[in-house]
Amino acid sequence: MVDPTSDLGEEDEESAPRCASCGEPALGVERRTVTWVEDGEIERRHFCGEACREGWGR
Repeated sequence: MVDPTSDLGEEDEESAPRCASCGEPALGVERRTVTWVEDGEIERRHFCGEACREGWGR
């Protein structure tokens, strides 16, 4: 069951974050997000799938 308060599936290609590796919209169930804290700030990178996340050079 999907939580009725969730925004799941409500993003479109225009408003979706871009993949940090290839620049494509990061949408759907394959989307990956990596977060970390650097210099007291929260950083995040979005990826359209596992292959792009693995290819990211961090």
